[in-house]
Amino acid sequence: MTDSADAADAPKSRRPRRRLNYGEGREALLNAAVHVVARGGLRRLTYRAVAEEAGVTHGLVVHHFGSRDALIEEALAHTIRTSLNTSSLEPGTGKVADFSTGLSEMVTADPDTQAFQYELLLESRRRPELLPQIRELYDEYFDAARRELGRMLPAGADKALTRLVFAALDGLVLHQLVLGEPDVTDAALEELRSLLRLLDANGGAHRTRAADEAGDAHA
Repeated sequence: MTDSADAADAPKSRRPRRRLNYGEGREALLNAAVHVVARGGLRRLTYRAVAEEAGVTHGLVVHHFGSRDALIEEALAHTIRTSLNTSSLEPGTGKVADFSTGLSEMVTADPDTQAFQYELLLESRRRPELLPQIRELYDEYFDAARRELGRMLPAGADKALTRLVFAALDGLVLHQLVLGEPDVTDAALEELRSLLRLLDANGGAHRTRAADEAGDAHA
């Protein structure tokens, strides 16, 4: 594949090229792609722009990914893995207090990762061919949220509740990305946890009543 926009997008000042150690090459290039898109949008994503950001030759980008579409897909998967690891969306404890405790810190520490994802979401409206991979990869978010809600809530979580909770988290990330105010994010998260505690309590009460009624029926 030729990189027709490379010549126009090549920065005037070049960073010194460096040799990437075995195993770090792909991740370094994926991070570079995320930074390029976060700053300039998807239209700025070229082999040469990614190579310049990473401080390597553009041939190395071609070697690792082969096509721009493959680079986009792998970069999106990379950002979702990063977000899942740092946001505490699925801490695995089943404790409401642990749910999404690292969300505001994640946005503050690495805003480009979140900006990259929103850029691709918006771009999928103009390029429908991106939508299937975005749906597939965002399902990882939904599945992680559903599993953790299932640990926290006696009645579990259906698709509608999972989407509602994740939409709240996603909106908080977007607002902090644009407006800042991590303290507002933290306060809103605590309100969300309060609502989950109510669901937990109501689910437990319902389970207790059901057990009592079953006991009365057998008496």
